[in-house]
Amino acid sequence: MRGLDRLAIVALVVLTATGCAPRSTPSPARSAPATRVLDVREGLASYYAEEFNGRTTASGAVFDNDALLAAHPSYPFGTILRVTNITNGSAVEVRVVDRGPAQGPRKEGVIIDVSHKAADTLNFVRAGRARVRVEVLRWGD
Repeated sequence: MRGLDRLAIVALVVLTATGCAPRSTPSPARSAPATRVLDVREGLASYYAEEFNGRTTASGAVFDNDALLAAHPSYPFGTILRVTNITNGSAVEVRVVDRGPAQGPRKEGVIIDVSHKAADTLNFVRAGRARVRVEVLRWGD
């Protein structure tokens, strides 16, 4: 019987250990935290002409039409914006590196100039301008 007692003790230890072991249950799905919008404006967007590619911007950065960049008349350089084409719902995040649009287009309701890549993402290259919502996601310096 001594062997049987040992077997019972081993079984009891195994059962106790597995019963107390933490169970791996899947954690509840976590959605990405909502981005806090710091400012919102609506108006028209236009995009940089090819001739500005490679030129130095007001911030000192070299403008690259293939990057996701923008010009805004007052937001600090480095500010991250989400620009949404109100007509088709497409959106893109851009970084403010320049001042603009010029006075003429601003009088016509243009509130932001974006790079060609951003305009292409927003699907308004052919039209030249689009009605947009501009949301500040992070202030620059």
